[in-house]
Amino acid sequence: MVQCSNNPRIAHYGHTVYTILMFQDFTSSANPLEGAERTRRLQARLADMGLDAFVVPRADEHMGEYVPASAERLMWLTGFTGSAGMAIVGRRCATLFVDGRYTLQAGTQVDAEVFDIVQIPDTSPGDWLAAKLRDGAVVGFDPWLHPTAWVKSFEAALAKSGVKLKPVTRNPVDQLWGAERPAPPLGGVSVQPIEYAGTRAEEKIAELQKGLKADGRDAVILTLPDSIAWALNIRGTDVKHNPTPLAFAIVHAAGKPELFVDKRKIGAETKAHLSGLVRLREPVELEARVKALKDARRKVQLDEGTAAHWFRRTLGVKSVLVSDARDPCILPKARKNASEIKGTRTAHERDGVAMARYLAWLDREAPSGRIDEIQAVQRLETMRAETQALKEISFDTISGSGPNGAIVHYRVTEATSRKLAKGELFLVDSGAQYQDGTTDVTRTVAIGKPTQEMRERFTLVLKGMIAISTLRFPKATTGAHIDAFARKALWDAGLDFDHGTGHGVGSYLSVHEGPQSISKRGHIALEPGMIISNEPGYYKTGAYGIRIENLVLVSEPADIPGGERPMLSFETLTLVPIDRRLVEPKLMSADELRWLDAYHARVRATIGPHLGPEDRAWLAAATEKLGKG
Repeated sequence: MVQCSNNPRIAHYGHTVYTILMFQDFTSSANPLEGAERTRRLQARLADMGLDAFVVPRADEHMGEYVPASAERLMWLTGFTGSAGMAIVGRRCATLFVDGRYTLQAGTQVDAEVFDIVQIPDTSPGDWLAAKLRDGAVVGFDPWLHPTAWVKSFEAALAKSGVKLKPVTRNPVDQLWGAERPAPPLGGVSVQPIEYAGTRAEEKIAELQKGLKADGRDAVILTLPDSIAWALNIRGTDVKHNPTPLAFAIVHAAGKPELFVDKRKIGAETKAHLSGLVRLREPVELEARVKALKDARRKVQLDEGTAAHWFRRTLGVKSVLVSDARDPCILPKARKNASEIKGTRTAHERDGVAMARYLAWLDREAPSGRIDEIQAVQRLETMRAETQALKEISFDTISGSGPNGAIVHYRVTEATSRKLAKGELFLVDSGAQYQDGTTDVTRTVAIGKPTQEMRERFTLVLKGMIAISTLRFPKATTGAHIDAFARKALWDAGLDFDHGTGHGVGSYLSVHEGPQSISKRGHIALEPGMIISNEPGYYKTGAYGIRIENLVLVSEPADIPGGERPMLSFETLTLVPIDRRLVEPKLMSADELRWLDAYHARVRATIGPHLGPEDRAWLAAATEKLGKG
């Protein structure tokens, strides 16, 4: 039996009966029809609080991209379910700010009679609000839901118009949500074995303490759950798809760190693992321990870009004893060690087998017109569950047929699901959480015969993906330096896409991991051991979407014959066929065709031996050479 989550289906494979419990559901708890009434109630409460506006982010106390149900304040208020966004509710107006990934989605989920929808970064929320409010107006915010860097930036923008930013002690959205608000999660905490972690937690803690001593600091406060999970070699189940426990930690320059976590989450094995590493404390003890650091005049390191502003306020907003510095776990976590690299290669091979089986099934069944987007998700999750290694999916599968594929972060629901139809494209973006690695892969598939326009634009996207895959670059190169390589072919045709080209990926941690990225704002140097996605796209509103995504690993620098300095490169980790039917060879160079043929030969050689005869025959056809010779 494979037990995954709480949405059961029965499946029969050979002589074995599996109970497949789906990680993804297809209901939507968001109700835009309630937005008007909830917003009206919030506006009425603003007057009682002496506020002219209140900021509602999509965030929890840990500033995570993925949040528990108890922190879905933005969805409760507006109906918007995206992973990034912010609402500003004034006494007479309300606006939802989203980036380019979510403009289409927001338009379908939010009551446009109540909320204006504004795209960032084209419009800054701070500048927008400063222009709306009069001199002396007061804007409220919850200091647990915004980092100090945001507070400073927002204060500066509002100050231009004499508007003040005020922290509140009780969040009015929580008060309105009341008893219907879900309870905080109590997911169990587990140990990440050393065979996958690669480095003992004691060694990681020692390195953190060594850094504190070198910088003359007494302690660092860790607020990011994935940093804590990485440092202590633990994992959690508090937030769906993201295997981290919601916790805080204080690492002292000497002595044991303090871990603030609900002890009901800790079983015997995990307690034995942690007892030698940390002092376990309940979350209610956090405030007293932070105040104790202040009272003892300890020099404390705090990441103002990721830590809730509550910590800065508690330690003293103007205290010179508090140093703003990046969370010290972020970079070493991003640089995967040998065990993590070995694990991710194994995970991607396993995942490639599941994906090949899935794509073969899709080719056989989708042209019938009987398969809808939900069934496509269920089949893929079932095939991953059959590996007997699936711990979770790494995010809700994006299963977009035809025009739904043009919604960049589309989440299929029972209300939106449509059939996969001939003559359309189907975009499936999915990933898995295995204990040895996290995967994320997107393939765009032709259902029936594609149009010439589809083929041409798919090929332009593919050229950008190949450009990143084959790039050689010197040390200190950032994602911003190379982002344009993924876009050049599209730019030459007057096209583009409104999202980054790549994001970092964790090792059985968050599928979106910093600090590295390939984007216009990716200013962190790419280093060996970093895993990053390579996913250019193109989206034609109301018609189709195209995205091709592989994960790549930054390789050690190597000499180039005749060159003067060693260059880094990317190793492609993902092993999944790219739909040859959508490739227009005349638009590709000989080198690009050679890369595609070599990639497909590698996929065939690696994945083929693990497939049954029917799927192996499909794979052979799907990976045939396109180039000459």
